[in-house]
Amino acid sequence: MLTVEVVLVFTITLGLSGARSLLSLVDALLQPETLSDQEVAINTSRATNEIIDLLFQLLSATQLVAWGALGVYLLWRGGMKLAEVGLPRRPQAADLRWSIGLTALIGIPGLLFYLAMWQFGLNLAVQPSTLGETWWRPITLTLSAFGNGFAEEVLVVGYLITRLRQLGIGENTSLIISAVLRGSYHLYQGFGGFLGNVAMGLIFGRVWQRTNRLWPLVAAHTLLDVVAFVGYSAVRDHVAWLP
Repeated sequence: MLTVEVVLVFTITLGLSGARSLLSLVDALLQPETLSDQEVAINTSRATNEIIDLLFQLLSATQLVAWGALGVYLLWRGGMKLAEVGLPRRPQAADLRWSIGLTALIGIPGLLFYLAMWQFGLNLAVQPSTLGETWWRPITLTLSAFGNGFAEEVLVVGYLITRLRQLGIGENTSLIISAVLRGSYHLYQGFGGFLGNVAMGLIFGRVWQRTNRLWPLVAAHTLLDVVAFVGYSAVRDHVAWLP
């Protein structure tokens, strides 16, 4: 039953995203242009009407939070307390230090790695946001960042590794499966997106295995995406070295 549950959860959520990302990468490789000459955007406008576009953005963020909530619910429904997977009601002061430390550890090297892979032609030019200048853009981008952080860290770390443990799979193997899954749904960005997120998954997953604290991972991931989404929107027309 656990195996069926895991397959269904990831078929509905991030596993299906991984399959779509693989197809996107194959399609990009079949184009006459190199990967670095192609662009891919993460947060895009979904409608010409501003209010309808806002509602689309809110629905996308809601879907991500719901995916994470599904993982939390299934663990709770199976008899686990949320604190057992690192989601206590009251975060500790140490969680903030872990969040800031992980943000710095992943953020700066991650940006340099992405730029290097792009220059080498192994990654598409990733545009974190192509939304127009609206009053709600920073709000929806922040909500999207939290949605990504909550969905990914809950499902790929807390939920998946817990279920793999229950299925008798070892910690190292579970960590690798989790990290590769994380990388798979970033394949649409290119090989750099895949490898960079696998590395992030190995670090985040090991931190969770050692500390059993999930909130720091959610917070760090959210901070990383807020800087990427909101920061890119603010400086994209003023910085020449960004694609």
